[in-house]
Amino acid sequence: MLTRLKRLLRRPLRTLSSLDAYERWAASYPPYAHNALMALEQTTMLSLLPPSDGLTVLDLACGTGRYGILARERGAQHVIGLDNSPAMLAAAVAHLDCALATTEAVPLAQGAVDGVICGLALGHLPKLQPSIREVARIIKPGGWALISDIHARVVLRGAQRTFTAADGSVYAVEHHPHTRDDYAREAHLAGFAVDAVAEPPISGSDEPVLLVLRLIRQPALL
Repeated sequence: MLTRLKRLLRRPLRTLSSLDAYERWAASYPPYAHNALMALEQTTMLSLLPPSDGLTVLDLACGTGRYGILARERGAQHVIGLDNSPAMLAAAVAHLDCALATTEAVPLAQGAVDGVICGLALGHLPKLQPSIREVARIIKPGGWALISDIHARVVLRGAQRTFTAADGSVYAVEHHPHTRDDYAREAHLAGFAVDAVAEPPISGSDEPVLLVLRLIRQPALL
């Protein structure tokens, strides 16, 4: 994985917005982890996923529905998928309850869900605050959020999120580095407690490539 990243960095890659990128990527984007980085991310996320039996869970920035499927397999009673890419939603697995929305404006009522899973999405945005606050708004007190991102160290050293389009062209996807401290600060301001953090390295390296956080929604102060 790191070798591939270094090789791609030697090429002058065109960087696309996340919307443009997923428009081109959707047709070949499966609803499961399809590379080593995603496999590591998913293993780490599932190791921190709270029990979901009988819960209402939101797969935020669901793409083709990977975490919605996994939440249902782990007993969630109602799974909702939201994404801002029409192309990805069109390719999403048919049995998921999906709708078009951004992470910064979630069309759900306050306290509507027990848990939120948001995988590898918030790094596409320049600011965390609007999304973290929306996640806090829609989660019941005592509920949880599980969020993953590419580790800021990797991005700041020049690595890019890339994909290969149907015509064989390789593109970079817009990505903004958000540190562990950035997430912790915005989580605290939104009313979350940081319950667990993981920073796993890719195999054969000591360098963390991912950041995964489990957040717990605190009761509002009277």
